[in-house]
Amino acid sequence: MAAITELIETDAGTARITWHQARKATLVLAVSHGAGGGIEARDLQALARVLPGHGVTVALVEQPWRVAGKKMAPAPKTLDVGWRGLWPAVAKAGLPVIAGGRSAGARVACRTATELGAAAVLALSFPLHPPGKPEKSRADELLGAGVPTLVVQGGNDPFGKPEEFPNGSYELVEVPYGDHGFAVPKRAPLGQEEALAIITERVGEWAGSLG
Repeated sequence: MAAITELIETDAGTARITWHQARKATLVLAVSHGAGGGIEARDLQALARVLPGHGVTVALVEQPWRVAGKKMAPAPKTLDVGWRGLWPAVAKAGLPVIAGGRSAGARVACRTATELGAAAVLALSFPLHPPGKPEKSRADELLGAGVPTLVVQGGNDPFGKPEEFPNGSYELVEVPYGDHGFAVPKRAPLGQEEALAIITERVGEWAGSLG
């Protein structure tokens, strides 16, 4: 089915949701972008392409700063305000909603999951720490999500490689050789489409297990 775009007014400005509807949806995955990019990210587009065929409606969320055409994301607190403001729109169908995001969007999903009543959290490329600064850990946000959580992390992510993550109740899937955007080098033994297939297959399996 064709994607449908919806504008949502929030206290942080106008957000935008691009809906990729499943014909017989049992879940909604609301997933937002990072601090330096938009919903054109390869992982978000792959999920929007594949998951509706498995009963998951995908709502690609653009934060107000992105809709306004700004280059840089605002402070985390402002991102949370935008996310809270659009949440009623993704929850209006009455289906369980997975709060998702990549990078900064994953942090937002973790920070707000419990208060918003999210069924689970999907954290794509969770930025465990700034590159080269492992002492500035954001593990408390991930560990404090309070709902079933799946982390999908590139094996060469400078914001935190899979082996750097602390023990916790979340699940972690590694995309071998992937960087922060899940790009894999041409010399890697798996291709880009194979890397994306790891993401869509594992997320699909996990989402299907939540019921």
